[in-house]
Amino acid sequence: MSNQLVMYEEELQQISAICDVLQRDSNAKAVLVIDKNGQAIAQSGEVEHLDVTSLSSLTAGNVAATGGIASLLAEKEFAGQFHEGEKTNVHISIVGARVILLVLFDERSSLGLVRLRVRKAAAELTHVLEVLVKKSEAGNQPSVFAEITDDDIDNLFND
Repeated sequence: MSNQLVMYEEELQQISAICDVLQRDSNAKAVLVIDKNGQAIAQSGEVEHLDVTSLSSLTAGNVAATGGIASLLAEKEFAGQFHEGEKTNVHISIVGARVILLVLFDERSSLGLVRLRVRKAAAELTHVLEVLVKKSEAGNQPSVFAEITDDDIDNLFND
């Protein structure tokens, strides 16, 4: 199982749509889907004042550290985390063992509502990720080298 998932436009749009619905239905401030390397894949909601790059990276680090704690306690991994702040609450869940779903919410929502909506979104995300894995394994990603012929290579080196 490869760590690097090839992302296609179709699935990226589906993931973004899932983020939009989750953000709206959970009344969250923002929703991010992050890969385990800390790269933001999709985002929704009030993200213009967020340092999405740092938030994504730190969230992935947090998940990795929590994974270390889980190992020490002979747990596979902790599927979810919740951090309560004065103004902003953070709900983190691992989806399909491949991506991290981050939901930022405040008093306009509740942990119960977020968990309920995350469960539905996680199921949809898992399906999209399974399709992506199958596509990647089938190797039908277009290669930038596919249309280059031997003649093209010869012409390049024989000015």
